[in-house]
Amino acid sequence: MPQRLLCLITALLVPLGAYAQPTADTSRIVTLGGSVTEIVYALGAGDQVVGVDASSVHPDAATETPSVGYFRQVPAEGVLSLDPSLILALDGTGPPAVLDQFRSAGVRTVLVPDTSSVAGAKRKIRRIAGLLGREARADSLIRDMEEDLEAARALRRRAESTPEVLFVYARGSGSMSVAGTGSSAEAMIELAGGENAITGFEGFKPMSAEAVVGAEPDVILMLTRGLESIGGVEGLMEQPGIPLTPAGENRRVVAMDDLLLLGFGPRLGTAVKGLTEKLHPALESTAPSSSASQQ
Repeated sequence: MPQRLLCLITALLVPLGAYAQPTADTSRIVTLGGSVTEIVYALGAGDQVVGVDASSVHPDAATETPSVGYFRQVPAEGVLSLDPSLILALDGTGPPAVLDQFRSAGVRTVLVPDTSSVAGAKRKIRRIAGLLGREARADSLIRDMEEDLEAARALRRRAESTPEVLFVYARGSGSMSVAGTGSSAEAMIELAGGENAITGFEGFKPMSAEAVVGAEPDVILMLTRGLESIGGVEGLMEQPGIPLTPAGENRRVVAMDDLLLLGFGPRLGTAVKGLTEKLHPALESTAPSSSASQQ
């Protein structure tokens, strides 16, 4: 029998499963990064999560899971003590030596890209879904996201003006900064039909009265916990420069949940739609929010 024919017959007799790649063990997952954790739970794999980081505050079930510290300074021992079969880490998790320790210990460690955009949020969801075999659920999450994003677009098309928005990050009165260009806060402001009031620098810089007054914001945007840390709106109005801005004079202050606003996860559509409504309060939303239940 010719050798080529023999090889063909042998190939046909071998079960197809023999060529399949072994499925990665996802039975014990540690998630590092709030949006990563949220995506895993939204995909229906929360029962496989054995550990999370301190930024994983949604959903409530995640807060009842053992915490291993903050993802940017995660301790290797705490993570490995949970005997994970898979570590899903948001880009920026560190320090880098810790990731090397995970891999040296034989634990599959996957870095999940983190880009502050609609496309970036979808990539995160699909990347994690592919690892967990939850592609169909990812499709559903993204459809819901798109419905809310389209509702937000419809609102923006009716807007007659583009508000200047100043994002203030606070952790107490002594630690306040403002967002410049290239920040996740700026990306959210633009998705919601606003403009960043600060354009002279990238990232974040300490807040100064001169910068605040010069920015002339129509709206001040903050994280809920940040606003609470300075005594709410009344405390904000005591900060240098704030009362002299259009936002301060009109007390136009918007506060949103940290992870919802800046996480760029499965609730992105909900966040954009909600912020759009807050930045354009004169517009009435008539489109239902398909993902509102995820808040």
